[in-house]
Amino acid sequence: MAVTSPTQPVIDIRRADDRARTEIEWLDSKHSFSFGHHYDPSNTHHGLLLVNNDDRVAPGLGFDTHPHRDMEIVTWVMRGSLVHQDSTGNSGVIYPGLAQRMSAGTGIMHSEKNDSWRLTGGESHGEPVHFVQMWVVPDESGIAPGYQQLEIDDELLKGGLVTIASGMDAHRNETAIGIANRYAALHGARLQPGQSVQLPEAPYLHLFVPRGEVTLEGAGTLHEGDAVRFTATGGQRVTAVEPAEILVWEMHAGLAA
Repeated sequence: MAVTSPTQPVIDIRRADDRARTEIEWLDSKHSFSFGHHYDPSNTHHGLLLVNNDDRVAPGLGFDTHPHRDMEIVTWVMRGSLVHQDSTGNSGVIYPGLAQRMSAGTGIMHSEKNDSWRLTGGESHGEPVHFVQMWVVPDESGIAPGYQQLEIDDELLKGGLVTIASGMDAHRNETAIGIANRYAALHGARLQPGQSVQLPEAPYLHLFVPRGEVTLEGAGTLHEGDAVRFTATGGQRVTAVEPAEILVWEMHAGLAA
């Protein structure tokens, strides 16, 4: 994996309405970076982050079985529930507060659907599932496929910035799922009005607001769906204007252009 390390500080705000969008019968997906047939050569990644999709899937439907390779895929559910099933035999229901990571490695097939009642035997529901799916590259290609999930809701209830997923040595003693990249970590926070957290400092940061409204120190208001790409800076405070949730990628390397 070729990496870069920037020197000039940049704060690049990307508004929700500027994202590419895939809207079909069962899916409303907004893409922060090039994805599928939405290709922009100037917007393929930030740091090590290649995908930040904000998805809403209708009940009873979803992504049929499809392949991935050499990618660390982290899924974070905001509302509702999502069923994961893959070719290594893993299956389960992902819900808010449950962190999930799939390492595609040498190759894996999986599906993601909003049909939890088919596993639990309960009654069907009419609620869409809202989740954010994020992809980062692994340190090396050809690793064994893997899967991990971890309940971290109690940690989030304590307030502050909580590590959701990390491959960094600095987070080995924290409650987090692992990813196969020693330069990257995902943090999250649930904030009530007036509560604030301080962003880490890193060569690359990506802040996403999947719910609510916050203010970013020195930059103003961020609405639901807005994102900020930080280069060679950090340490700013994020404060909730209304009940909100944020997702923050801390990355100490980036992909070479």
